[in-house]
Amino acid sequence: MSTTIFIDGGHGTTGIEIGDRLAGRPELTLITVPEEKRREANARRDALNAADIVILCLPDDAAREAVSLIDNGRTRVIDASTAHRVADGWTYGFPELEPGHREVLANSRFVANPGCWPTGFLALVRPLVLAGLLPADWPVTVSGASGYSGGGKAMIAEYEGEAGAPSAFRPYGLSLAHKHGPEMTRYSGLAHPPIFAPAVANAYRGMIVEVPLQLRAMPGTPSVADIHAALAAAYAGSPIVSIASPEDSAAMTGVALEHVGATDRLALFVFGNEQSGQARLVATLDNLGKGAAGAAVQNLNILAGLPETAGLRL
Repeated sequence: MSTTIFIDGGHGTTGIEIGDRLAGRPELTLITVPEEKRREANARRDALNAADIVILCLPDDAAREAVSLIDNGRTRVIDASTAHRVADGWTYGFPELEPGHREVLANSRFVANPGCWPTGFLALVRPLVLAGLLPADWPVTVSGASGYSGGGKAMIAEYEGEAGAPSAFRPYGLSLAHKHGPEMTRYSGLAHPPIFAPAVANAYRGMIVEVPLQLRAMPGTPSVADIHAALAAAYAGSPIVSIASPEDSAAMTGVALEHVGATDRLALFVFGNEQSGQARLVATLDNLGKGAAGAAVQNLNILAGLPETAGLRL
């Protein structure tokens, strides 16, 4: 039996990427709204209520409105906006978050897709908190750079306009009050928000997320090998998340923003110096893949009881 899907906001950057991953899948039936009726509340309401699963690719307020238009107790929702990521009654859509979380997702009606930055951050930090290697009250910093497509249509137009890209590398979030902070804090298990230092690079897509750690100052002085072992155990057997071996990491001189390409993979690295007691934890992902569309399709597969990687670009 086919699962019916409606992508509300399917003509935006994330919506198009999701549609591409769902195309040609006979186990799914896509509900569409004619272009001339996309802004009509009744047409959207009908589509939202007709679907088994709705994926929202909308601004926050529009996403909240869309949820309010669903008046049945059957339709399930995956929200790719920020609106519901720390809201009561919503399950956080990062299947790899911790043991048992996939089962929670599979039985959830409302799922909030993670942000792209939190995806890399949580993949590196959550297993260490669970393993007791990283204290919950430890002062954590996360930095990195993302392709400009992460800023949506406005930033894409800014970087691809006639005047040319405004910069090669531009830090932002300088107020230290970024909207990703609450989900980073809640789902990592940290007691305090990390210092979040994001930047945008003059590249359409791709992302690198880094968490540096002063291991020598941490309780128990965990080694670089301890950190790697905890992450390797957390993602053992994952078809989506990989962690480079210590030997491969030691041979590397850098990690590219585009390391995973336009895929839905998430690649992790542990670089460190046992003598200095320092480590640099790095995650690379496609901000439009595992950071957005790929994550939504992965969650859709889990909700629909389908193979988790169906339609993904691996």
